[in-house]
Amino acid sequence: MRHWIEYRHWMEYVGAWAVLKLLGLLPRPAAHQLATLPARLFYWATPRLRQIADKNLMMALPELSASERSSLCWGTYRSLGRLLAEFSQFPRLNPENVRQVVAYEGLENYQAALAQKRGVLFLTAHLGAWELGAFAHGLNGYRLHIVHRPLDNPLLNRLVNRYRTLGGNKMIEKKDFARGILTALAKNETVGILADQNAVREEGVFVNFFGIPACTTAGIAKIALHSGAAVVPAFCVYDSKTSQFHICFDPPLRLETSGDAEEDIRAATQQMAGVIERFVRRYPGQWLWIHRRWKTRPPGEPPIYS
Repeated sequence: MRHWIEYRHWMEYVGAWAVLKLLGLLPRPAAHQLATLPARLFYWATPRLRQIADKNLMMALPELSASERSSLCWGTYRSLGRLLAEFSQFPRLNPENVRQVVAYEGLENYQAALAQKRGVLFLTAHLGAWELGAFAHGLNGYRLHIVHRPLDNPLLNRLVNRYRTLGGNKMIEKKDFARGILTALAKNETVGILADQNAVREEGVFVNFFGIPACTTAGIAKIALHSGAAVVPAFCVYDSKTSQFHICFDPPLRLETSGDAEEDIRAATQQMAGVIERFVRRYPGQWLWIHRRWKTRPPGEPPIYS
């Protein structure tokens, strides 16, 4: 059994390496065009994920028709294809040419937060090209730490992290979540955290997301309230009119404290979920609808996903 797992890991690694190298050799527009092929194959090979996306869209955006939901579902896969194309181009990006690919909106919000010298937490989501946003920000001289969960395939994990760190960014494993983040913040550094996925009940709090109770990681709120670090919403989204990506920074969140630690954490987490929802509503075709976002339910509630 162990030999079969190792063989599978090598096959997955070789396939991923070949795809990245092929796309990386192409000019950027051609890489984008070719990446629609694996996106389309992934779309047709994962009917269960498409069902999850349709269920999520029916709950979150009930006003949509079946054809509109289908279009947004394909948008998720197409967005992943764009992300793959951009990821393959990382070795070719540098501080001079990255500005042709990624533009800033609201950079002053990040710079003001950094000037407070308490460290910065990037609040972001699986929206648009989140990998590109972190990579480009690092190339522009604002290097950051990225919190990640290692992939099950260690070969793939090393390959992906090698690409991620080409621009000078560093990785923090999820198991080292609190210590790694607090160490970086103490040095007035920046940490990027994806905060839009389902959390298990022991690690999250229930807040409203699209009007539906969603178990959401409480770790970001705990760290922000404990450290005083600025929480800056940051999302890298695609503009089809210009074929360019935009890193959008909102002003730092104002996290209020009441003296009730649990309520403060819940309120801060709700505030963060509200920001993510606002951006997802603005760019619905670029969010990861195929994720079981509402999997964990409050006690006594039946499961949403069959």
